[in-house]
Amino acid sequence: MPFSIQLVNFFTESIYRLGLWLFRYRLSHSEIETLQNLSRYYQVLKPEHQKEFRGKLSYILTTKKFIPRGGLTEITSEMKILIGATIVQVTFGLPRVSLSHFSKILVYPDRYISTISQAYHRGEVNPRLGIIVLSWPCFIEGFIDETDGINLGIHEVAHALKLENRIRSNDEFNFLNPQLWRSYEELAQREMNLIQTGGSDFFRKRGAENEHEFFAVALENFFERPEQFKAKKPELYSVLVNLLIQDPIFLKSARRNSS
Repeated sequence: MPFSIQLVNFFTESIYRLGLWLFRYRLSHSEIETLQNLSRYYQVLKPEHQKEFRGKLSYILTTKKFIPRGGLTEITSEMKILIGATIVQVTFGLPRVSLSHFSKILVYPDRYISTISQAYHRGEVNPRLGIIVLSWPCFIEGFIDETDGINLGIHEVAHALKLENRIRSNDEFNFLNPQLWRSYEELAQREMNLIQTGGSDFFRKRGAENEHEFFAVALENFFERPEQFKAKKPELYSVLVNLLIQDPIFLKSARRNSS
């Protein structure tokens, strides 16, 4: 690409991002309270990291369009905050990543029939249309029990993250370290084989369906059951820590030690 075109693209992108910054979504006091009361991940962050979290959340809420579907009449501020916070949580160690390709988030009032599979779904990701789809009741279940390793929001955001890394048409392409990803793939295949043969006592069976499902299931456990994950699968846990550039166990212990 000629340098002049690169320069124009750079300034165009800079002006666009400046506009997003100037007109970004402003979190209200009640929305920050929602975040503080319902996001355990946010709760354990140090004050300076909570500020970073809110800044990234504001950017994500500015750049995503939330669309009610299936008879849902309204997307409330609580819905936006909790869904946006899940995206921030999964990508928090990757400051430049906001899943820009997935600009639309569809929310249903219950399980819905997928236009892709023609079956009932709790959630899905459509990379062709840049859409993340969620059933709100199923999403909330992940917040009710944050220690069972099942969290629809994290699951679908994990799918989007994996796809975002391979979509060449956006500026967030190839952000996951390739060497670490190869190490992850070897360990993931080993775990999938264990699940298939009944030799795994940690990951649920869905993780054996394919590589995409295993990554989503692994991230659910990474964030919800990090201590058990590290104890049972230390090598895989370590690779994910380095791949996502964050350690949920460290975040928890750092907050406890500073209290």
